[in-house]
Amino acid sequence: MSAPYRAQDVPTLYFIGVTTSRSSIMRVFPRWAQVLGIDARIEGVDFALHDRPEHYREIVRHIKGDPHSMGALVTTHKLDLLNAAKDLFDEFGPYAKELAEISCISKRNGTLVGKAMDPITSGLALDAFVPEAQWASGPEVLILGAGGASLALTVNLLERAKAGKPHPARIIVSNRSQPRLDEMESIHNRMDVDLPLEYVLSPTADGNDRLCDTLPSGSIVINATGLGKDRPGSPLSDRAAFPQGGRVWDFNYRGDLLFLEQARRQEQARDLVIEDGWTYFIHGWTRVVSEVFQLDLPTAGPMFQRLSDEAALTRTSAKKGSQT
Repeated sequence: MSAPYRAQDVPTLYFIGVTTSRSSIMRVFPRWAQVLGIDARIEGVDFALHDRPEHYREIVRHIKGDPHSMGALVTTHKLDLLNAAKDLFDEFGPYAKELAEISCISKRNGTLVGKAMDPITSGLALDAFVPEAQWASGPEVLILGAGGASLALTVNLLERAKAGKPHPARIIVSNRSQPRLDEMESIHNRMDVDLPLEYVLSPTADGNDRLCDTLPSGSIVINATGLGKDRPGSPLSDRAAFPQGGRVWDFNYRGDLLFLEQARRQEQARDLVIEDGWTYFIHGWTRVVSEVFQLDLPTAGPMFQRLSDEAALTRTSAKKGSQT
């Protein structure tokens, strides 16, 4: 089947997702390109959830064959794209096969490379949110949802423990269905790290409430479900009690963000530090831009701050215009 994609006339980064036009990156990237001095554009490609394999193969073939199609960031379709187009890639990064997903497509001297970047970017975002001293008190991490982003963060935490770096005393992952928990446990077992992990089947908010209520002080609660962004709601009910002196992180940065609203109601009484997914968004995209355009972009310092500030300007204007 001939691909329906046109040959590009300038270097192009694709964003493969579901509702790409609603993402802040469509406003952010042109500003970043100007700051970085690259003549490049971004183009969204929307697929249905679990789309037909040939659709994934078409976009991968196009990126591989078109000189000005430089690469892509993949969200939502990371597992399906790898399953459908594995044979079209020439090389994989260290996490792609381990996690069975691709979040970044790039090219090196005619070689098509697929990488899973989330274990790196989630760790960068976590470090920006949780100071090293927080780990000394033995906090636990509760991750609500067992999708790709959740798996990536657990891999990062396990690697910290294996390297003897500061890490949680225990990781608890809850999910509404069992298969994703089983897949995650299988990957964790292969890593062979001595860190307590608990996988909890919790199809209702009440079950998640109970997990949250029993966390020790200083623990970290993470919404990795997509609820509050792709679908309205929260994995917790309004009855949940966040850990005293804890940190609350929502991977989402747009949508109704009910989970964050629930945390803010307890912010003062329970001395919470609350974070949305914006910093994760910045790290995720800057790492892919660095990879695709072969730029040595820092993860901190003046240039990173400038890119963050440029992105924040688009976020402010979007809020004023009631956009997401």
